Amino acid sequence: MTTDVVESTITEGLKKYFGFSKFKGRQEEIIRNLLEGNDTFVIMPTGGGKSLCYQLPALMSEGTAVVVSPLIALMKNQVDAIRGHAEEDKIAHYLNSSLTKSQISLVKADVKEGKTKLLYVAPESLTKNENIEFLKSINVSFFAIDEAHCISEWGHDFRPEYRRLKTIIEDITRRPIIALTATATPKVQQDIQKNLNMMDAKVFKDSFNRSNLYYEVRPKHDINKDIVRFIKSHEDKSGVIYCLSRKKVEEVAELLVLNGIKALPYHAGLEAATRASHQDAFLMEDVNVIVATIAFGMGIDKPDVRFVIHYDIPKSLEGYYQETGRAGRDGGEGVCITYYAYKDIEKLEKFLVGKPIAEMEIGKQLLTEMVNFAESAVCRRKMLLRYFGEAYNENKCNNGCDNCRHPKEKFEGSQYVQILLETVKELKEKFKSKYISDFITGMPHQDIKDHRHHTHEKFGAGKEKDFKFWNAVIRQTCVHGFLDKDIESYGTLKLTEQGEQFLLNPISVMLTQNHDYDKIPENNEENSSKTAVADEALLNLLKDVRKKIAKEKGVPPFVVFQDPSLQDMAIQYPITMDELQQIAGVGQGKAAKFGKAFIEAIATYVKENDIDRPQDLVIKSAVNKSGLKVYIIQNIDRKVPLQDIAKAKGKTYTDILAEIEAIVASGTKIDLNYYIDDIVDEDLQEEIFDYFNEAETDSIETAMEEFDGEELSEDDMRLMRVKFLSEVAN
Repeated sequence: MTTDVVESTITEGLKKYFGFSKFKGRQEEIIRNLLEGNDTFVIMPTGGGKSLCYQLPALMSEGTAVVVSPLIALMKNQVDAIRGHAEEDKIAHYLNSSLTKSQISLVKADVKEGKTKLLYVAPESLTKNENIEFLKSINVSFFAIDEAHCISEWGHDFRPEYRRLKTIIEDITRRPIIALTATATPKVQQDIQKNLNMMDAKVFKDSFNRSNLYYEVRPKHDINKDIVRFIKSHEDKSGVIYCLSRKKVEEVAELLVLNGIKALPYHAGLEAATRASHQDAFLMEDVNVIVATIAFGMGIDKPDVRFVIHYDIPKSLEGYYQETGRAGRDGGEGVCITYYAYKDIEKLEKFLVGKPIAEMEIGKQLLTEMVNFAESAVCRRKMLLRYFGEAYNENKCNNGCDNCRHPKEKFEGSQYVQILLETVKELKEKFKSKYISDFITGMPHQDIKDHRHHTHEKFGAGKEKDFKFWNAVIRQTCVHGFLDKDIESYGTLKLTEQGEQFLLNPISVMLTQNHDYDKIPENNEENSSKTAVADEALLNLLKDVRKKIAKEKGVPPFVVFQDPSLQDMAIQYPITMDELQQIAGVGQGKAAKFGKAFIEAIATYVKENDIDRPQDLVIKSAVNKSGLKVYIIQNIDRKVPLQDIAKAKGKTYTDILAEIEAIVASGTKIDLNYYIDDIVDEDLQEEIFDYFNEAETDSIETAMEEFDGEELSEDDMRLMRVKFLSEVAN
């Protein structure tokens, strides 16, 4: 490798190998520094062109560049891209566990012959002695450590194998190292350099600002409906949905497909060949959406991803930044939506319990930053850039986040913080958020009475505000650094040194209004189907259809469809059997038995009255085969008492009865005679049956008035109505 590489030579190489005449950002400086034999550290946002910074020097240098990459799928993608720029496929290879012995032999032969300029190696493969010995025998031009944040315990995707890289590289040969990452806080940056023994490396750090991306955090309510509606409003655009679990990935992918969206799942539990085919389908635009765990996307070179959705809150801001950075890499539109509910943070906190103290502390701090970001009312771009050590000029803000487009109201919260901190201290820092909120609001439940805290002088000190308000104050006080959650003791609140100082010398603390993501907004679109007004003309028409069918069948109208089902039809306007089955109280059985006349009537009405149907509200759901309803049906078939079914599922008898009513109302036939015969006299059963057969309404209240004086509870009457509907309607 020569030290007198001139600018024109590098530019010629760019044109020769990649067909570009101009470099992007600081690419040229980076490449020159590496070709001159210097260690190089590149921190460049996703889409900034990091790959070129080691690919071009590799093509221009003697020998083979060894590129350490964390994902097999990423290697294949990178190798395919390089081969696309060259005449010979042998110019780039990868070495990982997906190859057979004969394939590995062919790769090593090409490298030995000097035909391979880039060799991508998985960190696990690099630790094998036979591969170390092989690399010692070849001419290595330099080492490239891609996704270098994986080396740091403070990074969002820590890989223990990366910690061994320094020792292995030094054992092979001392050559220049280029480390590259899209995300690195100052702490992570220092950790990477220290662990690779490259403290003297020249650091090239680009701005983290992705001005074309729009950041938004939404409350996690009616999330499936919201996502389907969003994707359908961005028809034929590519997007990625990130979920934390494999199970959720599969569920969401199935939901999208059911609703006519071309989508595929991607997670580590799938066969390697399946993952590769799903990734290729996304790159080739055979599908529009990939639903994935965080494993997907590292280095995926698809420039036109138009949206990134986080179904679950990410574990860290670095992870969030990296994943959202996969949108709009071509400089075009990039919408980043994250769904947030604080209970998801609590779930992630539980996963930290039992881990080594250091790992637990790191995880806790990363989650705190994530909560801070989600709940903050300040510019999200400003918060992201500040997290990565970069100042942001708010005067240049382009309203590229929900907080800037829709500013949240703030209020002086010093008095509330003081009440909270004093309470935590008075109660000896032994209780969790829920207990503290209950105590401050004066809720005398049994747990508080057991501790005799209902007699404490501070009990109910903040009762003018509700539980949710105080829970939000606790969260924001933690974000401000006055309180800390002790994960070791499952979330006990403790004062920090900063909190102690606040009590000695209170200062102004601005808290945010209307950021309770656990509350469904009154006018929220997601809730509109529940609050929408039924089309009265259509409702009357459907009642006529019902009356006609009921007369033909010789049954009361409510046996066909109950009023709530007709009202929902008059809101949703279903015109297919699939859509009808999404209506409340309409299952497959009822739709098949009675549905045809209703959807025909609705379709005619919609056409004649030029109705704009709210199709986005009709979201098909996958059947949960392991759900409560199946459990109830199976146990009724086994003649298990209803109280036992309730107890086994941790439900009340009333809960189970409501589920049974819903099962029967949607068209499923069940036999409860084994249970009813023990509690309702046979003659009385016949009388009630005859009553419902003649009744104009299925009202329980009216039925109870009719049988006033009988030894019959309201629940017993509900059971009899279930029996009647099951036998007559289903």
